[in-house]
Amino acid sequence: MQFTRAEEYGIMGVIFLAGQERERVVPLSEIAHAQDVPERFLAKIFQNLTKAGIVRSHRGVKGGFTLGKDPTVVTMKDVVETIQGPYRLIKCLDDRDCCEKYADCPIREVLEEAEAQLLKVFGKYSIMDLIKMKNAHHVA
Repeated sequence: MQFTRAEEYGIMGVIFLAGQERERVVPLSEIAHAQDVPERFLAKIFQNLTKAGIVRSHRGVKGGFTLGKDPTVVTMKDVVETIQGPYRLIKCLDDRDCCEKYADCPIREVLEEAEAQLLKVFGKYSIMDLIKMKNAHHVA
């Protein structure tokens, strides 16, 4: 399992928006440039984030994005699962019928535990927590 670029770019884009004045509409091009992310790729990611209400899309000449929810309540898990869907380490944790060895699998329980812990950590940190961590790294 590896954290995807889409997940990374989505989280960094949301962090960037959360760092702006609350009502400031930020063009996608500015977000992409600030995060050094391909704009077209970020546009696809932000479509999902908009559907989930995490970001808000504004149309028109001065269009762009604002944060759709309070950054203290949006977690890393919310963003990741909005982009990729439910987070699974292995397919059988979501689909028991995908493997005939499901009932006797010695690694399934370990992977279930690892997945639960990973999701717990992702759910523990809000976007605001990530901003504070980022700021702490810049001070040090």
